[in-house]
Amino acid sequence: MKKLILSAVAATLAAAVACGGDKASNPASPSPTGAAGDAAAGPDGITLKATAPNQVAPANGATLDAFAPVLTIEKSTAKFVEGQVFAYRFQLLNGTTVVAETRTQGLTWTPGGLSNKTTYGWHARAEQGNFVGPWSATWTFTTPDKPQGYNRPGELYDPLIDGKTIGTTVGNVSFIQGVGAKLEGLTSYIQYQLPETVAGGELSVLVTNLPYNTEGNKTKIMAMAEGFSDITTNDRRFTIEKRGDPPGTVAWRIITSNDQIDTVGAERVQRNFDASHTYLWKATWGSGSFNLTIKDGGANGNTIYSFGKGYRGSYDPNPHVVFLGGPGGRAGANSGTVPGIIVRQLWVSRNPRPAFANQ
Repeated sequence: MKKLILSAVAATLAAAVACGGDKASNPASPSPTGAAGDAAAGPDGITLKATAPNQVAPANGATLDAFAPVLTIEKSTAKFVEGQVFAYRFQLLNGTTVVAETRTQGLTWTPGGLSNKTTYGWHARAEQGNFVGPWSATWTFTTPDKPQGYNRPGELYDPLIDGKTIGTTVGNVSFIQGVGAKLEGLTSYIQYQLPETVAGGELSVLVTNLPYNTEGNKTKIMAMAEGFSDITTNDRRFTIEKRGDPPGTVAWRIITSNDQIDTVGAERVQRNFDASHTYLWKATWGSGSFNLTIKDGGANGNTIYSFGKGYRGSYDPNPHVVFLGGPGGRAGANSGTVPGIIVRQLWVSRNPRPAFANQ
């Protein structure tokens, strides 16, 4: 009997040792993300044991005074292991809809293509491989009430106060943040090709640093043409000038499909421009009628010039090209741009100039 009992005990111990050996030979596989990861999803699909990143800027609920906000966060930390390196996913939201996102090793993101006067939400989370941490809180910001520059069928808007242009610069053009684009010399200008012809509408711009007496002869504030051929002989020449000789003289010429109109008589006058003032230059055309208005003090200033006349035919350049300043063409550099003028808030459209373009 004793032998039977001892045999049973020995068998039991052997089985226990065997089981222990099996367990030791098959340890639990470590998480692919180290101690910071857990393959079992937690709440909201969280599989990364890390903190949500803290948001820094822009402040929650902020209204921006410029586009291109830099969304900024602080690093997430692993819950159990120091020194973990994470990537970060940012999402931009319009309501509950994700409108843009990115994954980056950095702590900032600047989303583009924002609409004006729109409130966006944004949040971020840490990621490591396929493992994801919790989202941060959703913060909001509101974009300015004026849009960024655009060039679309029937309408062109270029603010020029944000250090850039959506046009093409020619010659020496410098940008003054918050002020505009300075056309440094007679051969400096900005050109834009419209997606389609605007046969009637408004071409207008705010101009500063415009003195009475400037270098050059038939110098231009703005112009339009058919394509990029010599503007002096262009079949759809449309030039708006502040001449240097005689100084302060306002002049214009428009060539349509069946007519040419120029400043003659009372229309060609001199104005005592002041470099410290802001002037709105606004040309309108269409339905057989042209007019140029100049206001001293911006869009709501005093009208110091308003002349025009009717024309036959239509103004139908194709392709339709717009210039701030303008090329001299065969007439030479002295008939180029009014040198040194600062331009901002260019508007070309079938529609009247909006309030946001008057700043």
